[in-house]
Amino acid sequence: MLKQMKKIVFLFLIFLGAYNIKYAQADAYLATAEVMPAPIGGLPAIYSKVKYPEIAKQAGIQGTVYVMALVNENGGVDDVVVLKAIGGGCAEAAVAAVKKAKFTPGEIKGKKVKVKVALPIIFKLK
Repeated sequence: MLKQMKKIVFLFLIFLGAYNIKYAQADAYLATAEVMPAPIGGLPAIYSKVKYPEIAKQAGIQGTVYVMALVNENGGVDDVVVLKAIGGGCAEAAVAAVKKAKFTPGEIKGKKVKVKVALPIIFKLK
């Protein structure tokens, strides 16, 4: 029993470390800019890249996944952090779609900057 507890604590600490590294990386990005990054083609362009997970469809999972895209100076997505998931693989599908997106870069005083942007990715069954 003690051996299992040690293993669980160890795995939790590894998870916590990875979690902190992910958010530490986000700290290198600004929260706001004079000109905020925007997805080229708007949110519909990102939604068109979302593949609704089959397991989520079968389970009737619907809702909104919130992600934070770390957008670099060129408008590329360096990473995506899940802020709120709904299960059924929807968070993974949202991350994959946002990683494929291209953004207009954020700017401050005409200089392109790294900015983090929160995005809602809606999953709704038809």
